[in-house]
Amino acid sequence: MSDDSVTPNPWAQWRAATPARLALGRAGAGMPTDETLRFGWAHAMARDAIHAALDVDALEAALTAQHWQVARACSQAADRTEYLRRPDLGRQLDEGAATRLLADRRYGCDVCIVVGDGLSSLAVARHAAPLLAALRAQLPADTSFAPVVVATQARVALADEVGELFGAALSVMLIGERPGLSSPDSLGIYLTHSPKRGRHDAERNCISNVRPEGLPYETAAFKLAWLMRESLRRGLTGVGLKDESDVAVLQQRDVPGSGRINSQTSGRASGLP
Repeated sequence: MSDDSVTPNPWAQWRAATPARLALGRAGAGMPTDETLRFGWAHAMARDAIHAALDVDALEAALTAQHWQVARACSQAADRTEYLRRPDLGRQLDEGAATRLLADRRYGCDVCIVVGDGLSSLAVARHAAPLLAALRAQLPADTSFAPVVVATQARVALADEVGELFGAALSVMLIGERPGLSSPDSLGIYLTHSPKRGRHDAERNCISNVRPEGLPYETAAFKLAWLMRESLRRGLTGVGLKDESDVAVLQQRDVPGSGRINSQTSGRASGLP
């Protein structure tokens, strides 16, 4: 007879399939040491993601290599401490930044893309450039863009003022989402039709958890291009515009389950009108 000193954990297969913190076990009245250490590591990663400064030079270089024109901006929050304590300042452009953007304004453009550090500069550093590369492949060549604005100490509503300055029909904000204990680098996307100061969240559409472990770049870009097309066609975003791109995504697969979008049908047909 064999005497196994360790009882197999029946939750092991479930835990291998998800990063969620489930079936943590216990040691007496507390958690096992390894789980305590994992929690501390996850918490430290989340804090670092919030407080780390975005490397704007590196991001600008990556976007320029993709042939995006890039401009820089910042909010009225002077530093990270003020940004976290005063969300209202993160929604307003610094006066000097607004003046510089006015020099690059292009009234009547289709789309103004703003990349904001938000609450996770890690998410922006990792995922903004790959997502925009995937998006460009989904859009027609004649789509008119304002310069991509890389904004620091930024909240979502900062894109309203930037889009208004450029006279854009649609603003697209890529921003680092609030970190979780299993996702310190989740990127969010917010679309607002006819952006201007004073827009509220019910007038936006959101795509969240963009990262390889969540919503992959190609799928996120497909959804974003679909929403952009429908937004400009219908003249709205928010509660009046529902994301019905899933059927189109399934129809565009090369092979069921392959995760790749058919390149022959992902050009003008799935881009802006």
